[in-house]
Amino acid sequence: MPDSALVLDLADLTADRIAEVGGKAANLGELIRARFDVPEGFCVTTEAYRLAVRGTLVEDGSATDAAAARAAVLAAPFPDEVAVAVREAYSALGEGPVAVRSSATAEDLPGASFAGQQDTYLNVSGSDDVLDAVQRCWASLWTDRAVAYRAAQGIDGAGVALAVVVQRMVDATSAGVLFTADPVTGRRRQAVLDAALGLGEAVVSGSVDPDHFVVDTASGRILDRRIAGAAVSVTDAQVRALAALGDRVEGAFGAPQDIEWAIDAEGGMRLTQSRPITTLFPVPVRDAPKPPEEIRAYFCISLAQGLHRPITPMGVAAFRVIGAGFLDLIGRRPERIVDGPGGLAVGGDRLFVDATPIARSAAGRAIFPRALDVMEARSAVVLRGLLDDPRFAVVPGSRRRFARAFLHMAGRIRAPFVAVQALADPRAAQRRVRRMEAEVRALDVPSGSIPDRVDGVVDLIFQAMPYAPRSIPGAAVGFGMLGLARRFLRDAARPGDLQTVLRSVPDNVTTEMDLDLWRLAVRSRADAASAEALQTRTARDLADACLGGTLPTVLQSGMVEFLDRYGHRAVAEIDLGMPRWADDPAHLFGVLSGYLRLDADAETPAQHFADGARDATAMMQTLYRRADGPLRARAARFCLRRARALVGMREMPKYLVIIALRRARSVMLEIGRELADAGLLADSGDVFFLDFEETKRVAAGEDLRAQVAERRSRYDAELQRRHVPRVLLSDGTEPEAVGSAVAPEGALRGTPASAGTVTARARVILDPVGAKLEPGEILVAPSTDPGWTPLFLTAGGLVMEMGGANSHGAVVAREYGIPAVVGVPRATESIATGDEVTIDGASGVVTLATNERTRVLGRVAEV
Repeated sequence: MPDSALVLDLADLTADRIAEVGGKAANLGELIRARFDVPEGFCVTTEAYRLAVRGTLVEDGSATDAAAARAAVLAAPFPDEVAVAVREAYSALGEGPVAVRSSATAEDLPGASFAGQQDTYLNVSGSDDVLDAVQRCWASLWTDRAVAYRAAQGIDGAGVALAVVVQRMVDATSAGVLFTADPVTGRRRQAVLDAALGLGEAVVSGSVDPDHFVVDTASGRILDRRIAGAAVSVTDAQVRALAALGDRVEGAFGAPQDIEWAIDAEGGMRLTQSRPITTLFPVPVRDAPKPPEEIRAYFCISLAQGLHRPITPMGVAAFRVIGAGFLDLIGRRPERIVDGPGGLAVGGDRLFVDATPIARSAAGRAIFPRALDVMEARSAVVLRGLLDDPRFAVVPGSRRRFARAFLHMAGRIRAPFVAVQALADPRAAQRRVRRMEAEVRALDVPSGSIPDRVDGVVDLIFQAMPYAPRSIPGAAVGFGMLGLARRFLRDAARPGDLQTVLRSVPDNVTTEMDLDLWRLAVRSRADAASAEALQTRTARDLADACLGGTLPTVLQSGMVEFLDRYGHRAVAEIDLGMPRWADDPAHLFGVLSGYLRLDADAETPAQHFADGARDATAMMQTLYRRADGPLRARAARFCLRRARALVGMREMPKYLVIIALRRARSVMLEIGRELADAGLLADSGDVFFLDFEETKRVAAGEDLRAQVAERRSRYDAELQRRHVPRVLLSDGTEPEAVGSAVAPEGALRGTPASAGTVTARARVILDPVGAKLEPGEILVAPSTDPGWTPLFLTAGGLVMEMGGANSHGAVVAREYGIPAVVGVPRATESIATGDEVTIDGASGVVTLATNERTRVLGRVAEV
């Protein structure tokens, strides 16, 4: 073999040599080492690429003009030493037809496949043509699509280089692509095979209509068979053999694979490529092992809480403690608080709960989906779809077990007394909740050693958790009254009427927070120095000045006052690892600057709120008049008044826990600084990529810095994930993907959340921090929590992938009087910023005026 720095035999490559040979070549080397049948070949290394581009504008990899970069690579002289090495390697291969394939260092990786981004050339013969194909592969690192893909994945072009694989061509009778897991439904060990006669490139590129097969890998049974033409490309026996071969490849790599294969004239099955299926969501892993071979259903509680982004390991650890507090309330306290419930699971750095016991419980089936109807309606639909599955049949005795747990908790939180009190005197219930807020704010962590303080944080979270269920009965009575009013009114209540009744309800802490922020904007607008600061300085600069106490007086004092009350809140606030607004108020200053862009004579949020209250009162009067008789009218009046007085407290359970999490976070951050100062962590924030027990181990001297770095890298990758399943089965199947119907062209359907119709420009926002929403634009988001709601004040409407009619986003949208549709599957993928969108908040329909973009589920090949 020629110069080993420039050309390497595929058989010598391993996964740890990606920097030299790229992802494709490294994977081929691993296949050969695992004794799979791979066509012979060699790799032209990244060192050869760097020699070729030396002195060009792409030398440092930072070129941004793709066309100029390609031209520079193609115009550069082919390095003599590389040409000699390639000619020698090609001669040793026999100088017959070869496939010349790009192999980038950011390609075929667990986080991004880069499928189809660089070029491949088939049936190349002759050393001169091979050299030409190698140079064109180098240039393909700078195709428009490759540059755009890297940018979308957040990959710095300065760190990317390209190797080239040269392999002996397979004289293929048929070829194609094999997924060892279904890329659409996510189901593991269900192979999906596309095949065509001749070379497989036509299948990969989509230029032919292939034969399609779905195979149950465990049994070899062909579940689906669709033949494209008259001649079948593969026999059933070959389909089963390919599925079995793919299963072995998956076992070798330890993850589902996207495989390219070819069958030669003698019937031999050759592998020409294998890479991870990057679009699959990781199957959640339970804290307690699941019974072997038993199917489980995992419900994403991250999404149910309005959190689309991943959760830090410390955030997950805090959830375990919260879960332990819940178990304690129902009389099943775990032996160790930090272990939490065994049914908690983590997948894709999101938090799931094993919902199998709920699905198999008669009481769980009756209660949980109904609760989701008003919290996260689409999840309720997906869960109900599982109830006819015999694998989730009701287990005898489940009602008794549920009743014991429910009665135990009801007694601990005095639910009957609190409910009766709320029904009799809503003001007393509101005063009770405010007293609980004061009690939670008084909770603290005693001083001491790091292990003592960590234990104190655990105890603080555990003590705070019962306050959440104790604050629920009042709001629950309010929603109960709303449901009872619907029964009394019968047909008198038309679609959207009861949503109007719930507009601008009192005692909603999140609404109060948003209005307080608006009032600060009004005061700042009236103060010249404050207004100038908000209009001319960046949010980051304003936040730093605020923390340093140097803002203009009106703005400084107003923000300090706001943070004293609401500084515990944040975007993704249920994650202990996320900074609170008191730590970093940059987001708030961005929102304030947006408020000041409103015209001085525009209707204010305060006016919106007042108008909403007036509309609610008018609607109640209308409903009384429509009621069938005076008795029903009086009953409806009592129920609706109680509903308006009580449902505003629905925000309190989470609000109280978040207050405790702020104090817990401040203590853990202080510990992180001490560990960083001692050289035990690289950065104080690294403490949030440990759990509580690991933090104590680090304090004792254990070095976990490499583990922290790996977790940070995975977390950063997960921030780019666009789709998170509501429900995921333990075999990887996403029920929503299996059963979802295709919406009519140009229309999406969801759950009606806030009545009204609006047509406006859409703005898709995945993270509200630093986001700009122009007045009147329709906010399209995966989910929302209270950290998003300041954006609602300038939004013309809301479309959300998550949520139900009484989820957080829906409630706030109603209170601000903006039309909203929630629970819209894949809204952030179907709608793009700039699209003209019409929302009908009463019917739950979202219509796109134009949508010419094509989105293909399945193989990730962007061409």
